[in-house]
Amino acid sequence: MEIIANAPSFHIRNAASLAKAANIVYQDWDSADTEIRVGGFKKFRYFDVDGTQAFVAANDKNIIVSFRGTESDKMDDILTDLKVNFIDTKHGRIHAGFYTAVKLIIDDICETVKAYRDQNQNLWVTGHSLGAALATLGAVFLQDAKQFVNGVYTFGQPRVGDETFAKKFNIRFKKRTFRVVNNCDIVTRVPMRSMGYSHIGTHIYLDTDGELHIDEELTWWFGFTDRVKGRLETFKEKSIDDVSDHSMDNYLSIINRKLKSQTVV
Repeated sequence: MEIIANAPSFHIRNAASLAKAANIVYQDWDSADTEIRVGGFKKFRYFDVDGTQAFVAANDKNIIVSFRGTESDKMDDILTDLKVNFIDTKHGRIHAGFYTAVKLIIDDICETVKAYRDQNQNLWVTGHSLGAALATLGAVFLQDAKQFVNGVYTFGQPRVGDETFAKKFNIRFKKRTFRVVNNCDIVTRVPMRSMGYSHIGTHIYLDTDGELHIDEELTWWFGFTDRVKGRLETFKEKSIDDVSDHSMDNYLSIINRKLKSQTVV
């Protein structure tokens, strides 16, 4: 898994490598360990406490922290998990479920990163679905622990906190946080803004043709019409676009196709 350390902004190769890490974390730990080592990372530790799971992998140049989410075929569980109130923190109001989950393992992750970071390696944080929400909070806690985070790439991320949280997060991380959204992915639209939640980071949108669009290019109308197009196409195939677009396998496949075309946003 190659990572471009000095990329000034979103880089498709980094997206592909971190999407792979976000996918590997769904495997059993023996398989994940093997695949990570084949990818060039010789140090590997996983964390599993009361259902909150993640791994830290390191080589001489990079450290990856990948948080596990919920499988796309358990959509009812995902949407149920999102119906939780805020908790007040110094960073703003945060989804109580996400905050409680990340706190189960973040101290051990911070200590592991400190131990592995013996050559001033670059630190990357990633995750999919609920794992993307945990990755967002993980980046905050890692930086609070004086572990500079070089980049955050999330896939299919729900909203994590309120407007205050989003503003504080973006001051620290927006230029190096890339929130990748695949077309009609329903999880990226919850919890709702009407509940007081706000999105974070730089928005990277994958349209129905698999093309990439970055924050400044996006308008509400473009996103709306493209999602309608996606739903019409999958309606013909008798599938549910909002759910299938949330699959991490689909995110990885689209990004890898884009990488092979050697087109960088």
